[in-house]
Amino acid sequence: MRIGLLAERTGLTTKTLRFYEDAGLLPAPPRTASGYRDYPRDTEARVAFIRAAQSAGLTLAEIRGVLSLRDSGNVPCEHVTDLIDQHLADVERRLAELAATRNALRDLQRRAAATDPADCTADQVCSILAATSST
Repeated sequence: MRIGLLAERTGLTTKTLRFYEDAGLLPAPPRTASGYRDYPRDTEARVAFIRAAQSAGLTLAEIRGVLSLRDSGNVPCEHVTDLIDQHLADVERRLAELAATRNALRDLQRRAAATDPADCTADQVCSILAATSST
């Protein structure tokens, strides 16, 4: 199938499909006599996998690794499970950091509401943040 039809079926642009090919996610398809890309039918499923993997937070390098395992005849499920576990742990860590940041900002918001700008001294840049500069 030509790139335009593949783009239509997958909801991607031809530019994205060419990028995937250049990035090693899609193998270079055979060419027609007139030089057009002629993607095999299974390319549509591969593109769907790439999009699902991206939605799950996998990087293009990680996706390329999974596809490489599959292309070499190996079942990548264990590798994918490890990647998912790593990404989930990273998300959990970032959520904890965001929760701590939210709490710090709420404290600063309360401090700001209770601060009278007339009380600021010349030796401080901002008294709202001055007491939290060590965190």
